[in-house]
Amino acid sequence: MDIKQRQLIKKYLDLVLHSWRLISLCLLVGITIGLGYYFYIPKIYQSSALLSYESQQINPAKMDPEQGRRRLQESLATLQELVTSRNSLEKVILQFSLYEEARRKLPIEDVIEMMRKNIEIKPYSKGDVFSVSFQGADPQKVVRVTNALAALFIEENLKYREERATETSKYTENELAMAKRVLDQKEQQMRDYKLKYFNEMPEQRQSNLAQLRSLIEQNQALQTSIQDLERTKVLALEQSRIQQQLAALSTRSPAANPPSQVETEGERLQRLRDYLAQLQGKYTEMHPEVRRTKQQIEQLEAKGVKTGATSIPGSGRASLAAQLENQRLQTQIKQIDMNIEQLRQAQAAIPAQITQYQKWIEAAPVREAEWNILTRDYNELRRHYDQLVANNLQAQSVENLERNQKGSKFKIVDSARASEKPFKPNFLKILLVAVIGSLGLSIGSILVLDFIDTSFKDVGELEEFIGVPVVCAIPFIEKEAETRRDKRVFYLSVVGIGSYALALAIVFAVLWTKGLIIV
Repeated sequence: MDIKQRQLIKKYLDLVLHSWRLISLCLLVGITIGLGYYFYIPKIYQSSALLSYESQQINPAKMDPEQGRRRLQESLATLQELVTSRNSLEKVILQFSLYEEARRKLPIEDVIEMMRKNIEIKPYSKGDVFSVSFQGADPQKVVRVTNALAALFIEENLKYREERATETSKYTENELAMAKRVLDQKEQQMRDYKLKYFNEMPEQRQSNLAQLRSLIEQNQALQTSIQDLERTKVLALEQSRIQQQLAALSTRSPAANPPSQVETEGERLQRLRDYLAQLQGKYTEMHPEVRRTKQQIEQLEAKGVKTGATSIPGSGRASLAAQLENQRLQTQIKQIDMNIEQLRQAQAAIPAQITQYQKWIEAAPVREAEWNILTRDYNELRRHYDQLVANNLQAQSVENLERNQKGSKFKIVDSARASEKPFKPNFLKILLVAVIGSLGLSIGSILVLDFIDTSFKDVGELEEFIGVPVVCAIPFIEKEAETRRDKRVFYLSVVGIGSYALALAIVFAVLWTKGLIIV
């Protein structure tokens, strides 16, 4: 720091010390004005109620209206708007007769806005706790209004949660009904399609193939049976023709034919054996005629009949036996014709069935593609419907909880109490502002007066102005009368300023003891 800067600092310090009377007087006047302002402005009291958030003990689903702290903060913001709405605040104003003078001068909207500024809902950073505060001139009324706002907050919260739960339940019910209609329509379309094209569906393909193979095998079996019966018929016709010839020979006159003998059982056994040998040369052992012939031979052998037995004469008996055998063969032929006709009728119906099954099998790929298109979104619709069913049950459970007030709720932890000292104005702040303002005003005035004064205060200023060094300086010689006058002025100033300060201190003490000044 150079000499000029030190001289400048010394100059201003001397200037301030020389003007101590002005500074002291401004300071005391400023404090007096601050005290007057403190008593002039109305006292504002504030009361706060502390509320906590209690999570529900029963949680049937994840559809709780408040999930997590972030959700809680969003709900608080919403509830704050509900509590500070016009309807709610207007009821509180009328209930407690608030702002009567303002209501006579201002519209109700301005009064409500004024009350909103006096309400503060502040969540705490730790824990699910928040406070509801209100400011007013009457401390008792402020307490009642604060508790009423806390109760209103809890009431609006319960109402808000119940409304949300009810709206959620109605929404899920409407969505469920709409999804059910869509799903029923889709299932009806699928059901109608399946009933219409049941035999052509892909899942019936294997069954149709098996049935088609069975029909083909049945057709072949019928054809084989018809052929076997036709061969049996041919043999029966041949035997009938032989029996007719025998009967004709037996009925001829004795002159034309020698006396014939009646066929004995031994001769019949021999004839059947010869006939069986002929059949075995043509057919298998399973042929009906072969089996029937064997059965007749076994019956004769069981009677003890042997070949080579003597015959009993008599042409009439031989003719009768031939006729009987011929009638039996004719009956067998008719039965064979009937069986063949039945088999042919059964066989005639098989080609149409085969054709039908072939059409069903050929249509299976087409039906499969159509079915895939028809059921493409069915699984998604079904999943959506099941999810809505679960959501609807959850929403109904939450709604029941909210109606029974078993869900999450707010509770007043600490109700509002009357404040002993006003929230506004703050005496210390007003006093500090008065002191700083008075000091600033006095020092500023001194500096302004010094700036306006163009006289030279020391030798340095004169040398700097004229640019010539000063050879000598004559100091100020004060007379004795002037000295006595300055002393009187000093003492009077000290006494006056001291008396002012003492009086002001006494006033402060009296007001403090009476409780009019609250720090």
